[in-house]
Amino acid sequence: MRFESQKAAYKYFIFTLVLLVLQVLFGLITAAQFIWPDFMAQTMPFNIGRAIHINTMVFWLLFGLMGATYYLVPDETDSELYSTKLADFQFWLLAVTGVVAVIGYVFGWTEGREYIEAPRLLDWLIVVGVLAFLYNIGITIIKSKKWNSILAVLFSGLAGLAVMYLFGMKFFGSISLDQFFWWWVIHFWVEGTWELIAAAITAYLLIKLTGVQLKVITKWLYLEVTLVVLTGVLGIGHHYFWIGTPEYWLPIGGIFGLLEPLPILLMVIDTMRHVKHSPELHHNRVALLWLIGAAFTHFVGAGLMGVVQTLPSINKWTHGTQLTAAHGHLAFYGAFAMLVIAAMYYAVPNIVNRQVSSSKGIWAFWVMLISMVCMSFILFGAGITQVYLERIMGMDFNYVKTNFTNFWLLWRLVAGVAFTVGTIILVDDFLHLAIKKPAVNRRDIDAGL
Repeated sequence: MRFESQKAAYKYFIFTLVLLVLQVLFGLITAAQFIWPDFMAQTMPFNIGRAIHINTMVFWLLFGLMGATYYLVPDETDSELYSTKLADFQFWLLAVTGVVAVIGYVFGWTEGREYIEAPRLLDWLIVVGVLAFLYNIGITIIKSKKWNSILAVLFSGLAGLAVMYLFGMKFFGSISLDQFFWWWVIHFWVEGTWELIAAAITAYLLIKLTGVQLKVITKWLYLEVTLVVLTGVLGIGHHYFWIGTPEYWLPIGGIFGLLEPLPILLMVIDTMRHVKHSPELHHNRVALLWLIGAAFTHFVGAGLMGVVQTLPSINKWTHGTQLTAAHGHLAFYGAFAMLVIAAMYYAVPNIVNRQVSSSKGIWAFWVMLISMVCMSFILFGAGITQVYLERIMGMDFNYVKTNFTNFWLLWRLVAGVAFTVGTIILVDDFLHLAIKKPAVNRRDIDAGL
């Protein structure tokens, strides 16, 4: 760690783990309720548990990305963060807002719109927190008078993160119009601005973990920007197929919704080709494993599993089935969750001046990855079952669920339990890494030993 203000990232990473545990817990509850609807139905109705499961995921990923940014920016600008006090204020504002939102969901305090259930008051507090974050990062970059491709792409993504959330702040009388702009938040956050942030953090970590030069990375960063403009923006059309929008969105959404994760995969492949066995290579094997795993899982989950249901001629059969859940689980896990964990495994040892526990981190990687892949492909099987029996054969939904789909969903729950085990290993590793003594030699940490 080169600058004292990089410690601002620490509390973001710790709170990230808390929210991750909550997300996994409520994911298990809702997975069980898919099979046994009466399970905890009185104390935790399915719609409430699902809202908490999804919103805690969004919050812990945001906190993780913010923590990674607070660690990255001082390093890239070669200066201290503009204001650690503002970073602390923003942390507590968003953390309290998130906790209040979760408690509010339990008591039915919700705006009611899927994925953005937070009540309007909490929405405005989130906006204030994100704007404080953007201001802190922006002033730090401006005052340093340093600008490179990583900072440019990162700040573009952060600016979009703040702006696009505003489109979910207004209700429209028409359901089609409301859904039209609702997707500007859901789609542009994930497949637009978050992709830029992920690309910048990936580039930074690759440079730090492998010693590859920035010029090798830059071409893929700018390709990512180009693809977000050309495909990320128009790719929103694959959400407009069946909500009452004009028919021209069918070919637009089908054609441009396919290529967004490709540059990050190519960035990693090209980096590995250039680096080879440099003596300057950072041997933090745990962080590098999570990073490379993130790129490939991102491509499979967001790319390939998205492609198979993006074309309108296919989507008309698959829309609203478990195929969407299969794509969503693996896409979010690969694109952002694994990247955040990679950033934590790189940054936290430097912040606390301690050693990475390679064995636990690698065990957590494989247990969580294998169980998530199994979960997604099990959901894929459930979705295909639904498409064939319900959409093609015309069987009743409840009959299919009871006699056929529940078989797949039971195995999904088993995979969820396995993922929980991996999460426990991960959290235990970080608690020992971030809190428990003793410290180790600085040279050992830099070598990742």
